[in-house]
Amino acid sequence: MNKTKGNKRGNKMKVVEEKTSESKTQERSKLKMLIVEDDFPSCKIMEEYLSEYGNCTIAANGVQGVEVFKNALETGSPYDLVCLDIMMPEMDGHEALRTIRQIEQEHGIFDPGGVRVIMTTAKDRSRDMIEAFDEGCASYLVKPVNQEKLVAEMQKLGLI
Repeated sequence: MNKTKGNKRGNKMKVVEEKTSESKTQERSKLKMLIVEDDFPSCKIMEEYLSEYGNCTIAANGVQGVEVFKNALETGSPYDLVCLDIMMPEMDGHEALRTIRQIEQEHGIFDPGGVRVIMTTAKDRSRDMIEAFDEGCASYLVKPVNQEKLVAEMQKLGLI
């Protein structure tokens, strides 16, 4: 389902899909999660893995992801988790992560109080991993990402 959302400036942005599913455990609070990924099949797989834990929003590139993230923060409904691909058109994951951290700082949010970011990428070079952690990611998963690894990382981050 495609949706168009406007931000405070009236700019329109296409969000590929926003979906809510019921959690298997009633006591667990639902997470608000953003998947920033340009590969649609990868988006759907990630959404399937994550939807059990809360609400997923999908953005097709770094520019959309940053805009969706900023809107959520400014409306008082910030994300708990961002799954961020590195290789994307318009704005790559490294630039998107730096921009997300800058937006948080502008809103008085400093590490470790910011959103948890899991980089999900095919890039497995140590240089890319080091760069991502230096920019403020909490975890780094090399594709293909399976549900077991993703859930384990979410547990390590205290999200579930």
